[in-house]
Amino acid sequence: MAEKKRKRFDVITIFPEVVEPYVGASILGRAQKHKLIEVRAHNLRDWATDKHKSVDDTPYGGGAGMVMKVESFERAVRKVAAGFSLRRKKKTRVIVTAASGKMFTQEDAKRLSKYDQLIFLCGRYEGIDHRVTEHIADEAFSIGNYVLTGGELPAMVMIDAIARLVPGVIQEASLEQESHSQEGYREYPQYTKPEEYNGWKVPEILLSGDHKKIAQWREEQSK
Repeated sequence: MAEKKRKRFDVITIFPEVVEPYVGASILGRAQKHKLIEVRAHNLRDWATDKHKSVDDTPYGGGAGMVMKVESFERAVRKVAAGFSLRRKKKTRVIVTAASGKMFTQEDAKRLSKYDQLIFLCGRYEGIDHRVTEHIADEAFSIGNYVLTGGELPAMVMIDAIARLVPGVIQEASLEQESHSQEGYREYPQYTKPEEYNGWKVPEILLSGDHKKIAQWREEQSK
């Protein structure tokens, strides 16, 4: 019997224990149980060659902090991508998380959801040797104009946004109606029971039962 095709996400990091709890919970965890997606975190130090398993060194030109080395990332990507392509025709994209990268958008999530395998390279310290971005990664992304301690959070944000677009992970109707699904639109306000709490009332239009007027109200709220 042929193996059921699922989207594969690989995260290469020195802290796989940061990634695993999040991707194993809630919607992503359920999607993995249903074999819609597969998320694996790999320890970059497994591809270090010295006895101390070091993956960083001092920067050329001087400066504070340490820079993550190119060799370990190169070996890791070769192994992780090859291991996947042995099972099926490879359609892989390698992504590095970097403050200097392009801002990640919903359009990027849609485009990347078409790939079979996405490999995320997570930096730490003062960043990653730029040769990783130039020669190993296909593209670099940032998730905002701020500085984080590592690339694991951006990788998980992108995985979450992309995995939701995999057929079966989220109901199709929910995807069509939610924020950023259409250019220029944002999420409309949502309410549930009770109808009134502490004097705060649900808008009357949502209680009217008039679905045409409700749809019009939601469209107006989304602009």
